[in-house]
Amino acid sequence: MENYNITEPENSKAQGFSVDEFCADNLPEEETVLPQNKTTREIFEWVDVLVAAIIAVVLIFTFVFRIATIEGDSMLNTLHGGEKVIISNTFYTPKQGDIVVVSRNIENSVSGVIQSEGPIIKRVIAVGGQTVDIDFKTGNVYVDGRLLKEDYISSPTTTKREVDFPVFVPEGYIFVLGDNRAESLDSRSSRIGENGLIDERYVLGKAIFRVLPFNKVGRLDKK
Repeated sequence: MENYNITEPENSKAQGFSVDEFCADNLPEEETVLPQNKTTREIFEWVDVLVAAIIAVVLIFTFVFRIATIEGDSMLNTLHGGEKVIISNTFYTPKQGDIVVVSRNIENSVSGVIQSEGPIIKRVIAVGGQTVDIDFKTGNVYVDGRLLKEDYISSPTTTKREVDFPVFVPEGYIFVLGDNRAESLDSRSSRIGENGLIDERYVLGKAIFRVLPFNKVGRLDKK
């Protein structure tokens, strides 16, 4: 690498300037506009960050999360009609007590289908390998002979439909009930699946967070 040594010319004083004065008076123009360039750079950096964040949110809600709108009263008092929840199915396996959204159409879509084929949202009561029994006189629900403590329900399980109990849940299926047992179309009926059972492949995801209304925003914790 070449080294340059700046020395003062012998006749610089005769010309009325020193080397230091010359350098000061002839600074490159960019030095005078540096603050403006810095501000412009910062603006572009913030724009880049904002665009990246928007793209990330779009990707997340396209491939990781979905938003579903609650319709009907089958999940009262946990969820009300018109409320919106975030559902996720990333590395998800249904568990007892989870609130899940289940597809009833071949597209497995959350919207854009007729009412009778729209998704339903229910609570998982039993998973593969478990047995469910219901005493419709008392409204008690039993899983593997154990009475469930259901402090989340708004009405007792006294309405029987066409499914006969007890019901054994095979692997790969789930048994679901709505929290409002008097108004819910669920695993007591064969209308939502053979013998009322839901194939896990039709589970769109677990409801994890309520986003609307704003005064009820928060996690939907398992009961």
